[in-house]
Amino acid sequence: MRYLDNVYKQSDISWFTPVEIFKPWYAHAIAEAIMRTANFSVPLKIYEIGGGSGTCARGIMDYIMLNAPAKVYNSMTYTSVEISPSLAEVQKETVGEVRSHIPKFRVECRDAADRSGWGDVEQQPCWVIMLEVLDNLPHDVVYSASQISPLMEVWVERQHDRESLSELYKPLQDSLVTRCVEILDLDKTRTTQSSAVSTLKSIWSKVYPKPRRCWLPTGCLKLLEVLHEVLPKMSLIASDFSYLPDVKIPGERAPLVSTKKDGSSTDYQNYMEAKGDADIFFPTDFWLLERIDHYCSGWLKLQDNHSSKKGKKRRTITLETSAFMEEFGLPTKTRTKDGYNPLLDDFKNTKFYLSVPTHNIK
Repeated sequence: MRYLDNVYKQSDISWFTPVEIFKPWYAHAIAEAIMRTANFSVPLKIYEIGGGSGTCARGIMDYIMLNAPAKVYNSMTYTSVEISPSLAEVQKETVGEVRSHIPKFRVECRDAADRSGWGDVEQQPCWVIMLEVLDNLPHDVVYSASQISPLMEVWVERQHDRESLSELYKPLQDSLVTRCVEILDLDKTRTTQSSAVSTLKSIWSKVYPKPRRCWLPTGCLKLLEVLHEVLPKMSLIASDFSYLPDVKIPGERAPLVSTKKDGSSTDYQNYMEAKGDADIFFPTDFWLLERIDHYCSGWLKLQDNHSSKKGKKRRTITLETSAFMEEFGLPTKTRTKDGYNPLLDDFKNTKFYLSVPTHNIK
């Protein structure tokens, strides 16, 4: 902990991802998970969304070079989809330190959630990796004043003084927000109750109104809709925070908003106070992530229509990070002399989500 504390104090970066802290072992575990389930009859194709400094790409390619059959490594391609031009350059340098990786690796500097950047649909199996991507994707907020009030979109507007911001509530109209509400089934209680129950609820809500505020992962929905469209046979590995400690901002799935100065972090009580230099982390609701995944694959829509009893199009599992690392990694490499193992014992608030296509394609 002292070592990490010193690293943070010497750096402008407010936090390092686990793949950086535990290199190369963290990336090696991901590579092992891919190798155990990949179809080697076709060339291995990997996409990484938001590849950071290239540590994950380098670790995975190193592992495959050393542990997979030569034909797998020689025919593989690894594409990083990176929105930041400066990080794209860093990734090229990191991976380029191994000369044999260079022809197999490329960086596409673009927004992965923009359909136009992907070109034609990729019909071959492939892998998509997203490490600590979901926590930074855009979210929307919906609000209801009481148990029976309709959900409203939350907008932010600038006040007349042009400095301060305030919230504005409007009826649901944004299509991403509406679809997120649909997937979450937030409206189900309002439509499936008897009139007696509804009357009681109406009286109760007037006496004890209970406002509700929900943060919706609309950026995740948009990204997965695009990925399912352009990479219908993708296998997905995502890792992220399942909860965040000491969140001061109200609402379900509310973010941690903090800023760093002189090596120490300060958390904001209100997201509208954070301007310019704040870090925003959202917790990932892995149950909701699975529902969004099934929705984007087309299966959840079919179930809701009750028109089909066909099987799921995705086989999914959510694992604690420690369970993932014990299954696919080499925990002995990170065990300390007294038995403490930061790879397994730290980052208890992170999980892995694995999703692979089934044969139920119709």
